[in-house]
Amino acid sequence: MSSTGATNSLIEDMANIGGPTLLKRTLGLQNDRYSQYIGPTTDFEPSLIDLSPFDPQDESLLSRGTLRKVSDVDTFLMLPDYSTPGHEHQVDDADAIENIIAPHGPALLDLYFSIIHPNFPILQKTVFFDKYNRSYREFSPPILAAVYILAINWWDHSEELVNVPKPDIRELERLARVTLADAMYRPKLSTVQAGLLLSQRPEGDQWAPTAQLVAIGQELGLHLDCSNWKIPPWERGLRKRLAWALYMQDKWGSLIHGRPSHIFASNWAVLPLSPNDFPDVEYDESDAEESAEYEKGRLLFTQMIILSQILAEVLDTFYTLQAMSAVTQAGPQGTHLVLQLAKPVQLKLKDWFAALPQCLRMDSSSSTTSPNSTKLSSTGFLHLAYFATEITLHRRIIRSLSASITAPSSPPSPNTKPSLDPYIVHICRSAAKTRLISAMDFVNRLTSSHLRSFWYFASKTNFALIGTFGSLLWATAPGREEAEWYRRRLGEYRWTLGVSCKGGGTEGGTLRLTEFAMGMLDVSTGLLKALPEKPALSRVGSENENLGSRRQRSIAEGYGYGYNGGGGGFGIGAARGDGSVGSFGAERDGEPDARSGLASPSTSVSSSGGSGPGYDTYMASSSFALHGGGDDGY
Repeated sequence: MSSTGATNSLIEDMANIGGPTLLKRTLGLQNDRYSQYIGPTTDFEPSLIDLSPFDPQDESLLSRGTLRKVSDVDTFLMLPDYSTPGHEHQVDDADAIENIIAPHGPALLDLYFSIIHPNFPILQKTVFFDKYNRSYREFSPPILAAVYILAINWWDHSEELVNVPKPDIRELERLARVTLADAMYRPKLSTVQAGLLLSQRPEGDQWAPTAQLVAIGQELGLHLDCSNWKIPPWERGLRKRLAWALYMQDKWGSLIHGRPSHIFASNWAVLPLSPNDFPDVEYDESDAEESAEYEKGRLLFTQMIILSQILAEVLDTFYTLQAMSAVTQAGPQGTHLVLQLAKPVQLKLKDWFAALPQCLRMDSSSSTTSPNSTKLSSTGFLHLAYFATEITLHRRIIRSLSASITAPSSPPSPNTKPSLDPYIVHICRSAAKTRLISAMDFVNRLTSSHLRSFWYFASKTNFALIGTFGSLLWATAPGREEAEWYRRRLGEYRWTLGVSCKGGGTEGGTLRLTEFAMGMLDVSTGLLKALPEKPALSRVGSENENLGSRRQRSIAEGYGYGYNGGGGGFGIGAARGDGSVGSFGAERDGEPDARSGLASPSTSVSSSGGSGPGYDTYMASSSFALHGGGDDGY
């Protein structure tokens, strides 16, 4: 605690915490009642609700339950827990969970709140410990089990636990599933917390439970603006943090499962997080290291939310059924449409990365640790999520290139020219290649301190998406040399993933994270064996050469691309401070070294250059340009 005054103030806000009146003034964490949001179209008419007599606690007793008015427009129905299925087993379930891990509960809580909670702050630490210090029976069983299950991933990180046998994790997970299903009949904030935490396990995420959690969140009013609700101030902050965690679960689940999102902007009124939405008494302010870790974790959580909003825009703009149909109907002009839509999203990604706080950059002193350091850093999952978002955008561009080139309205004749300017294809593929190199380079630079830390649930698939993107570029490569370049790079990436397995050990589930990516890469490259043999590069480039080498050099130089004679001739250099692109240093086997000096994952084409009237006209009409940037630390 930072001060006695702050502690007393918090306890007062929590309204008589302790004993039978625990959390009575909260809306979503009462120990004997649960809440249901009364929406505008239910059988409760909002205009009639105002006629009901409310007591000083803003409650009104009806035959169906108790109305709880939290604002002028928002009302909830409070219902008793005892009438719901499974309620009578709560104490027995809590005892069973505690017996599995006893006497190591306190040690596991220390692990959870030192490793996971700072980077994923969806619990109220002071409330949690205040309840736990009285009795674990005060908890909803699934939240107790979820905290233990996640913490066990770092069992060997604790000096107290490292030489002690681990508890029966399978039985603990079974109890978590059963008790969570029961808790959904009397949903509270702890129900959503438990579901989100269980989803963070490398093998714990599934799409159907995400839909259930979103529905429960709506039942609890998490999609609403609670800024002025008549509830304890700390619950307002907790609700906002939990709402945004649910939003992220939905958006990243939508990406990795390829399913439509359940949350829409038109029904989302939650305000952005502010410093006041985080508790001010979670850590000892006299401990500079602990204070810095909590502040860094809160910044990471906030930046992940902002990135998730950009991801949502990518998914809504390019991957809804309507959006994909629009590109298909555009025919040969599909790429033009995609590029028009891509520019504003690309700018948001660039601005997001440029605005990252220094402590969250991979090259910052707080993120860079020695290989043998025991200090963990979770910044890796934020940067991996950034690359996954970039890749998701560029996958759509690359797919549109193939469709625009191979979908003429009539069978092509020998004299038919491509429907898409070859230089547009080159620029888009070069930009995509730079993203791939940057992502692979990022994974190659991860240390054991990153790998053993807490990773967000989508990271398992995000690692795999890098290999999937490389496989797409290999499959769509126009020439044999370029395809071979991608084949070699994917082989190197698989080797890196294997090393990461060993570097991460079994802590934090990192072994399963990278194993999944390796397995998916094997599937993708296995499918590529059926790919027809591609023509030699000289045959592919003959048409481009006929268009004029001067124009080729002009466009390449204007947009910051250098051409290397070795390998497939597709060397793209690292970004310099002026936004231009230089060349990689050393070469291996006649190709540029993808791990040498890549500075900017968001830079492939300078925003300042470009020449050639045909391309300039296209750029003006499509409003698309990839933008350069400074040193991003890769």
